[in-house]
Amino acid sequence: MPDSRKFIENLSGAGKSIGVLTSGGDAQGMNAAVRAVVRMGIYVGAKVYFVHEGYQGMVDGGDNIKEASWESVSSMLQVGGTVIGSARCKDFRTHEGRLRAALNLVQRGITNLCVIGGDGSLTGANLFREEWSGLLDELVQSGQITEEASQTHSTLHIVGMVGSIDNDFCGTDMTIGTDSALHRIIEVVDAIMTTAQSHQRTFVLEVMGRHCGYLALVSALACGADWVLIPEMPPKEGWEEQMCHKLSENRADKKRLNIIIVAEGAIDHNNKPITTDLIKDLVVRCLGFDTRVTILGHVQRGGTPSAFDRILASRMGVEAVLALLEASPGTPACVVSLCGNQAVRVPLMECVQMTQEVQKAMDEKRFEEAVKLRGRSFENNLNTYYLLSHRKFDTEFPNSSFNVAVLNVGAPAAGMNAAVRSAIRVGITEGHTMFAVSDGFEGFYKGQIKEIKWGDVGGWTGQGGSLLGTKRTLPAKHIDKIAEQMSIHNINALLVIGGFEAYLGLMELQAARSKHTELCVPMVMVPATVSNNIPGSDLSIGADTALNAITDTCDRIKQSASGTKRRVFIIETMGGYCGYLATVGGLAAGADAAYIYEEPFDIRDLQSNVEHLTEKMKTSIQRGLVLRNENCSENYTTDFIYQLYTEEGKGVFDCRKNVLGHMQQGGAPSPFDRNFGTKIAAKAMQWISKKLKEFYREGRVFANTEDSACLLGMRRRALVFQPVVQLKDETDFVHRIPKEQWWLRLRPLMKILAKYKTSYDVSDAGQLEHIVRPRAKDSSAI
Repeated sequence: MPDSRKFIENLSGAGKSIGVLTSGGDAQGMNAAVRAVVRMGIYVGAKVYFVHEGYQGMVDGGDNIKEASWESVSSMLQVGGTVIGSARCKDFRTHEGRLRAALNLVQRGITNLCVIGGDGSLTGANLFREEWSGLLDELVQSGQITEEASQTHSTLHIVGMVGSIDNDFCGTDMTIGTDSALHRIIEVVDAIMTTAQSHQRTFVLEVMGRHCGYLALVSALACGADWVLIPEMPPKEGWEEQMCHKLSENRADKKRLNIIIVAEGAIDHNNKPITTDLIKDLVVRCLGFDTRVTILGHVQRGGTPSAFDRILASRMGVEAVLALLEASPGTPACVVSLCGNQAVRVPLMECVQMTQEVQKAMDEKRFEEAVKLRGRSFENNLNTYYLLSHRKFDTEFPNSSFNVAVLNVGAPAAGMNAAVRSAIRVGITEGHTMFAVSDGFEGFYKGQIKEIKWGDVGGWTGQGGSLLGTKRTLPAKHIDKIAEQMSIHNINALLVIGGFEAYLGLMELQAARSKHTELCVPMVMVPATVSNNIPGSDLSIGADTALNAITDTCDRIKQSASGTKRRVFIIETMGGYCGYLATVGGLAAGADAAYIYEEPFDIRDLQSNVEHLTEKMKTSIQRGLVLRNENCSENYTTDFIYQLYTEEGKGVFDCRKNVLGHMQQGGAPSPFDRNFGTKIAAKAMQWISKKLKEFYREGRVFANTEDSACLLGMRRRALVFQPVVQLKDETDFVHRIPKEQWWLRLRPLMKILAKYKTSYDVSDAGQLEHIVRPRAKDSSAI
């Protein structure tokens, strides 16, 4: 059978010119996107031009449109904002302005545009494309260009990337800059929480987002806010009383602080704005609480981009160049977007129309429809927030009399506590009695099991590590005692949150069901490990926080050498035998090489990497970065690689080495890990409730089927429950990794962006997908 895969070697950009611009409001990660477009464009043989100051630069021409070189995008990955400048441009809105812009592009042979901006910028680009042939005709008639030039440049291709902290663009789960803005918000909220607790205060925070409540909603989820106000779902009549009642209830529960998050576009049911001052006056008047207002403003746009935004922007930038190379005259303008964990292309105008429909639905008070139009991810965030913030007593199980135990197993991972909090609260809402097990399976067999209540997990989302305590002990040796404890506490279901030991532990518990009927209960595992090495899930809780720790450190290490001579850093990352942190951290930090176990290398590879860096260092590039996964090779140790590079780089660069160690596990969890932990654990608890009903027979729970012991994982675009037995074939048990890992497809990107020739499979890309209209019920995405 012939190989139907497409490789990048077959795509050539020779003779093509690409212009890249950033337009509208700035967003962190735009520079990473520009860097990826420039380097990928040059890699395929195209000329790439910076268009400075957005559309204004395109209209003004001259020095605003400059050819980019490989070195000109060096060291911009970690810089916030946009290095090539952005501006709101009135001239481009006029026909004369677009005519001048067309002339400037034709003079430089640019017929491919990559536009990074919000919906206004992208709509403008589409209009420009539609008018293109008419504009060229006018330029021919006025004698500014020749008929031949008009024929040569007859079609303008446009690919957009959405750069906006608001995440208000339909057709993508995340826009470039959103994750970084959440980082800024959460840093502020974490800081405010400490001062609010000291004084028993209520804080009202206003976050950005224009008419979109995404930032407010997700930050409320990530910090466990008491109340959130967003434009898509205005509060019901009488909300003022409800809110004050909830705040005073929380104070009575010995909670020393209250956090209320208000989106800047928040409205009530009559479309009247709800302001922070209104909220403050209400709280002071009704409750007399000491209340402060904080408006975060442009802080949210600033600072260095998060690891997530750098990777997202790099992936999108490369995909945008591929889309331009593959475009034909009939191809509609498209947007490169993210769906689950996949980069996809969607028609630009479909996205713009849907985005405009959201606003229309809100104006016409069709709020539920507005939420659905925002997409599955937004809807699920909202549902999870409601589930966790209001204690409901009118559930299907008023008092189900089911007992559910939650435990952490393996090494600590940031986000575990958010997952535990979410599981406990959803469990209580569903009517179960929740038990917390301390110190994993070790605490289980020792009987360290106690009931845990709603208020016990308050404030857990922002805490790093594992508050329950976690150990690597596996259950098999102590299975009799564990079964005994299950019986003593009458445990009817288990939720295990942890890493590879949790996965092995669940398999051991399932295998012991034939001997111990106490273990015949629904069991589910949620992956939480910095290594991201769990079969059946693309992502694990904790990996994003670890990536940010690696990226921050690499930024600082690179900066430490500014002003000194040329220097190469060799940095060792964690991950066991799994190269995820080294590879994806390498992509986010702009590494020249990342050595991992999954991609065997020998002395010749090391030698060619050193030679490659030596050549690079002879240009204006000052620093090199090499990442090495801790177990990538028994003999090519970090010391060996450091000594080899030091010897070979003599006279050109010197070397430093750094072992990052356990700092990758620590610190406050990132917004992504808090949310991922919160949503995935909520879904796991809902599965447990369903299974408890399914397996309840004659006064007891008995579950002995394969599908009653599952792992809940993120697979490409959705969260999926998979029986652990069925994941055995996907697992390399010796090296504790999945046999197939999706992120290995990102390795060629890192190599291309570091100027290596490589083979890159692009058959996954290229299909234009249409936006799916929201259906009545679909909750598979996260």
